[in-house]
Amino acid sequence: MRHDRRILQHVRAGTQRNPRFLRLGRAVEPPPALQATLREVFGDAVSEVRVIEHSWFAWWHVRAFATTRRRRIYLRGAAGAFFADPTIVLHEYFHVLHQWEPRRLSVWQYGLELFRRGYWDNRFEIEAREFADDHRHRYCALLARREAEERAPHA
Repeated sequence: MRHDRRILQHVRAGTQRNPRFLRLGRAVEPPPALQATLREVFGDAVSEVRVIEHSWFAWWHVRAFATTRRRRIYLRGAAGAFFADPTIVLHEYFHVLHQWEPRRLSVWQYGLELFRRGYWDNRFEIEAREFADDHRHRYCALLARREAEERAPHA
């Protein structure tokens, strides 16, 4: 439930701001500590995923903070807000690496699930929310450790 409210907050924030239609989407690399943390959680395939901020593709998906396809996470807004939210990061990377990449998810399958059960009750979203909830604490601990290592003076 808490995760659902977070997504709604991001969606509302995205729709209340002035849309930046003149800004083209661009690929953004995750910060090094975050990239290393994602690699520990998901494996080396993380390096194949591209995060596209200010994506027109994401804007086409009404009320979506982010949308995914194979090897891509398309964001409606800036990547900084996305990278700052561990639950959303885990959720979206799960879609890409555990559903799109092994081809368990397709546009047609997602559309059918959406039609049958709606957004919150479709199996792809349930799986992603459960994964994010189950792995959030480990992810946050790993990320904190990596960030502390980056800040520590090198000997």
